[in-house]
Amino acid sequence: MLRLVAAGSLLALIGLCLAWELWLAPLRPGGSLVALKALPLLLPFRGIAAGKRYTYQWSSMLILAYLAEGVTRGWSESGLSQKMALAEVALSLVFFAAAVSYARLTR
Repeated sequence: MLRLVAAGSLLALIGLCLAWELWLAPLRPGGSLVALKALPLLLPFRGIAAGKRYTYQWSSMLILAYLAEGVTRGWSESGLSQKMALAEVALSLVFFAAAVSYARLTR
């Protein structure tokens, strides 16, 4: 169950980052290179899907950067971009909780 929650929230966060920066509320009209922020999220996906404990451990630290970005942009922006930032915060927290719980459970 925790593996599914972690993998699902990671996929949703990748989709959110791409949609946010390319179509929904990009920093520049027509999209921007900020969409490349989704690339680091692809690195742990295979290990998360396979249930590798070490991947859960290090990716729980990686996700904190997305949490920080979401909090910062949620505080400083308005409109749709603020809603997207709050969604990023929520997905980051779900992933973090699932990853830490899975790593603890598989000790």
